[in-house]
Amino acid sequence: MAEASRRVFLAVWPTPTLAGRLDEISAEAWALCGGRRMRRDTLHITLAFLGEVAESHLSRIGMAMETLAAARFSLSIDTLGYWKHKRIVWAGCRSWPAALDRLVSDIRGALVAAGLPGGEDSAFFPHVTLLRKAGAGEALPAFEAIDWPVAEWVLVESCRSDNGAAYRRLAGWPLT
Repeated sequence: MAEASRRVFLAVWPTPTLAGRLDEISAEAWALCGGRRMRRDTLHITLAFLGEVAESHLSRIGMAMETLAAARFSLSIDTLGYWKHKRIVWAGCRSWPAALDRLVSDIRGALVAAGLPGGEDSAFFPHVTLLRKAGAGEALPAFEAIDWPVAEWVLVESCRSDNGAAYRRLAGWPLT
């Protein structure tokens, strides 16, 4: 009998207030582009996607993350974009602090050292997916930049259902 697995990823999660502001921007973009809006409670920035991981490996993820020490930083969510090939409207940063790149690099290195998935050396671009299956609107809405103070990163399980994915926080690690 195969061991049970969970679909997991590591991410930074917005506060409820920030998620509310991102949700408002999503509604404005949806009015122009259509598509499927991401639910407010699912908005996040993925740092590393691990995919299906055996339940017995979840504690290894936790141990690998506990070896890391990273500084707090802030992001400025100041732009919207559209990826035509994926039909995704996203909110992101024109630039971001080196501390975020270091965190992603350290996370990926710790995953590789622990023999876990998610450590691939692909390009990292911090973004929050707002719409899926969106059309290319004439122009995306303008908005005032949002300050996102990042104080932790989290391990999240993605639970799929007929109503879309629901996310469940499994663990978190503070930034110092």
